[in-house]
Parts: sequence; C-alpha cells; structure tokens
Amino acid sequence: MKLNITTEHFLGLVEKGLTLDHIFILKLVEENYDVSPLCEEWERINGLKKGCERKGLLTKESALTIQGKEVLEFISSIKNKRLLKSKIENTDFIEWWDAFPKNNIFTYKNVSFSGSRSMRVKKDECRLKFESIVNEGEYTIKQLIEALKTDVLLKKEESFKTGANKLTYMQNSLTYLNQRSYENFIDVDLNLSSENNDLSNYNGANI
Repeated sequence: MKLNITTEHFLGLVEKGLTLDHIFILKLVEENYDVSPLCEEWERINGLKKGCERKGLLTKESALTIQGKEVLEFISSIKNKRLLKSKIENTDFIEWWDAFPKNNIFTYKNVSFSGSRSMRVKKDECRLKFESIVNEGEYTIKQLIEALKTDVLLKKEESFKTGANKLTYMQNSLTYLNQRSYENFIDVDLNLSSENNDLSNYNGANI
C-alpha cells in the first residue's frame, strides 16, 4: 500500500474531519482485506472502522460507499482539487417521497378503495435513510424511485383484480426503506397491457 500524501491532501482531509488512519482503513477495504479480525483484536481499529461508517465512507458490511470511493480518488489525485461531499439533491428525495402513497385510500381504473391508515411517516428520517442507501452505490436514485412506483402499481392492479385493497399491506415509508423492500422491484419491466401478464404470479411482489 503506497500513499503519496501532499499538503493539499492533508488539508482536504482535515477540513472533512478525516485522518490518515481513516484512509488506511478505506485502503484495506479497497484491497479486499478482511478488517474484521483486526477490529476484534484492536478496539482502536474497531473505532476507526465505525467512524468510517458514521461518516458515510463504509457500509456496515464493510463496503466502500460512493463517498468513500471519492475520498480515495481524492487521495490518489495528482492535481489539486477540493474534497467535496457528494450531495443528493433535495428534489431527488422529494420525488421519491411524493411517489410514496400518503395513505391506503385510492382510485384505480375508476374503482375506489377505502382505507384507514397513513403511510408516509417520519420524513426527515426517511430522507437520511434514502441518502444512505444512495451513498452505498448499489442502486441509483432513478432505480429507487422506479422500484417504488412499480411496487405501488402492482398493488393497485392486484387490488383492481381481486377487489381487496392491497395497499393496506404495504409498509410505511420508513419501514419500507429500512427493510429494503424496494429490492424486489428494482429494474422490473412491467407491461400491464399484455393479456398474458399475470401479476398475481409475480415472484416477490408481496401482494
């Protein structure tokens, strides 16, 4: 492991509250080194790893996040540039938030379904969780939004078919994110106009 740290690199790290110890942990993870034994043996190393997690540089599964990768790219850069924190636009979260049903009352294909529960909860906590998921780098903002829309559409379509309100069984917004319920609907291609499209047989739709 070789690091060529310049004054600009050092100042950039200090500005973001990072130390060379943090960089060393990130480099170990980047090189696929299992840091778990070190964390078990050394409390100091375990603290550094947890610090990287709190700063959004590592996931709890010891994978580099988008921010973690950007920090390493900054350290590896020759040209002087500022270390900027990746910013998720507020409009990105709002688009996801607006796509999440306010409650389980809706009308679909001229059929109305009654309900009695709110589904959007703890907006600020949802925002932080949404940003955390995006920072993991596994899914894009667009994928998360489209997965949610697909989930909701499937439940409405099945409600129309059965006459029973399937949105009633959908989790609230924070639980939906915490339990990663969107994963079943990532990149699902729907064609609701197809006569052969049987949504009730969709594996993983939970409807």
